[in-house]
Amino acid sequence: MPKEWMKPEAAARILQSGGVVAIPTETVYGLAGDCFNVKALAKIFEAKGRPTFDPLILHIASLEEIERLASVFPRAARTLAEKFWPGPLTMVLPKRPEVPDLATSSLPTAAIRFPVHPVAQEIIRLAGVPLAAPSANLFKHVSPTTAEHVAEQLEGRIDGIVDGGACTVGVESTIVSFAGDVPTLLRPGAITLEMLQETIGDVRVKESTSKPGQAMAAPGMMDSHYKPRVPLFYGKIPEGAVLPRHTARIAFGKTEGPVQATVNLSSSGNLLEATANLYAHMHTLDTSENELILVDEIPMEGLGRALNDRLTRASIKTWPF
Repeated sequence: MPKEWMKPEAAARILQSGGVVAIPTETVYGLAGDCFNVKALAKIFEAKGRPTFDPLILHIASLEEIERLASVFPRAARTLAEKFWPGPLTMVLPKRPEVPDLATSSLPTAAIRFPVHPVAQEIIRLAGVPLAAPSANLFKHVSPTTAEHVAEQLEGRIDGIVDGGACTVGVESTIVSFAGDVPTLLRPGAITLEMLQETIGDVRVKESTSKPGQAMAAPGMMDSHYKPRVPLFYGKIPEGAVLPRHTARIAFGKTEGPVQATVNLSSSGNLLEATANLYAHMHTLDTSENELILVDEIPMEGLGRALNDRLTRASIKTWPF
């Protein structure tokens, strides 16, 4: 085990002393710090190269801890918590004054999640405090779904890494805001729009339009995000475009593509399997051997909404060849 990799007990001690440690969750690995410690929050932003207008998600290990972070817990939010917590759901709620502005980009709300991963829960309990924990990667780069992915980007920049195995969900949490009159889906994830609507009824969908320099309503809403170093293209290839010689393709199902499939998100077309594999495949193909990564089209239904969201943000916006 590399010297920066550690057990939950050691991680908790570092967190209690104001350090930052990468921890596993079911979605992606998070870079954790004491959410009430402004110096620890600053270390998170510095290690990731993340702008402070992008708020952080605060993680709890029991439903009772919501009272330490949120000043209001609406009935609809409580209903979602009872059904989907612990799990890959983040809720944006009016915050308590004790929550530092640095954690929330000076917004009057806090993004809060109760992860299901047992190691994440253990670390939060041992630390004795809710943890701010955005994805443990460099800002705008591909999110990590293994401890090795974290080390590739952040080793030497943080105080430690806890290896909890590969993430089972594989994309960031669904984010629902209760800042307005109607619950609003800000970021799609494994808890789908259909699941939310079946549970609490009317849920609006906010299309992301980021404005750099201004506080965003929730994390992960930049128009350009989750990008590998190798250009990734998602969408219809321009007519007459010539693919570079070293083009890799991430396939989905049995779809035919312009080049042979390099990897497949799910040969059976299973969206759950595809979601779990997305970032791992992006990491695998993000090497100097490739000049371009193509990704097959994915249906815009259920979990496909989350996949389309991440791929659209990760994709280059103009054809470079």
